[in-house]
Amino acid sequence: MNAPAVPYQATPTLAMIRTLGLVSAICGLIIVGTYEGTLSAAQANRRIAAERAVFKVIPAAKSIAPFLIIDGRELKPTDGGEPPAGALRFFAAYDGTGQLAGIAAEGAAKGYADTVRVMFGYTPACQCISGIGVVSMRETPGIGDKILTDAAFLANFQALDVRLDNDLKALANEVKVVKHGTKSQLWQIDAISGATITSRAVGRGINDAAQALLPKLVPNLDKLASKS
Repeated sequence: MNAPAVPYQATPTLAMIRTLGLVSAICGLIIVGTYEGTLSAAQANRRIAAERAVFKVIPAAKSIAPFLIIDGRELKPTDGGEPPAGALRFFAAYDGTGQLAGIAAEGAAKGYADTVRVMFGYTPACQCISGIGVVSMRETPGIGDKILTDAAFLANFQALDVRLDNDLKALANEVKVVKHGTKSQLWQIDAISGATITSRAVGRGINDAAQALLPKLVPNLDKLASKS
């Protein structure tokens, strides 16, 4: 019995290659066009989310002003857009009389599902973090999102010690997340039981941001004492 004939398979022709190339080019243009078309809206949404978080972490704030620290110590007002490479962004918050009510800055670190971005409020008088708010996260509902609702966890940030060392070059003590129920120092964060990974993401984000920002900011706080 003869074996069934194998259908003839033609090799790709130049016309087919050109067609595939055209389709690929069109798809690429659509993707780039969609990205460019939605970029400004996405940036605006991120800016609005950040500003809302500032007012949450510094309740006394009536107005805010975004700043950049450039080249180590130069303070420069900004329009709130994406900072250039190497620059550090923060918000100066002012009370109803125009006096500095606090500083807000963003920290971010990898959580369980994705990056956890938090805004923290820094109070110069106590050299401490006095509040946090979530800018964005995708942690597991009912577990990781407890960082928004767990009263004991939020209490960590009523006066979290982030004072600088004597040389003003780094935090005197690294912000650390410890096992639930074992906090013994003012710079420690008591983790949420069952949501340790998300708790640690919050701690790392705050520590890394404070280590980078505060040594450059604190010596210049007098320049932000009142709203100009």
